[in-house]
Amino acid sequence: MTLQETISTDLKTALKAKDEIVLGTLRLIKAEIQYELTKTGASELSDTAVMQILKTNYKRRKDTALEYDKANRPDLSSKEMEEAEIISRYIPKEVSEEEIGKATEVAILELGASGPQDMGKVMGKVMAKFKGQNIDGSKVSSLVKQALNAR
Repeated sequence: MTLQETISTDLKTALKAKDEIVLGTLRLIKAEIQYELTKTGASELSDTAVMQILKTNYKRRKDTALEYDKANRPDLSSKEMEEAEIISRYIPKEVSEEEIGKATEVAILELGASGPQDMGKVMGKVMAKFKGQNIDGSKVSSLVKQALNAR
């Protein structure tokens, strides 16, 4: 079953269970998938494309919750966090900092990187290793920068 089909099935289940928060969140995701389908003219999106939609929505919810916290609106913040939690069920576990650190060291050794000027090469190699997995590019950038500055 594709990710798109799984979301549709879960949406129907939430509708039958009258689970409003899950239903509302999945409807928004489904609408974005439908928009992409209309834009591309395809009948179904690849799991990679659906995953990108999910990651974007997850990040958006987390950022919005943070803004609501800053504005002292815990009620709205908790709603955004609930929606982020629902979306996270469909996103694979994020690659750990430890794994990124090991891959960074391997990439530095393989490329013979000697300093910050080699950051682009090392970043490319590390990101390619984790292609298709849930990885935070800013975390990779930070770890690569630390490793290269230590040389």
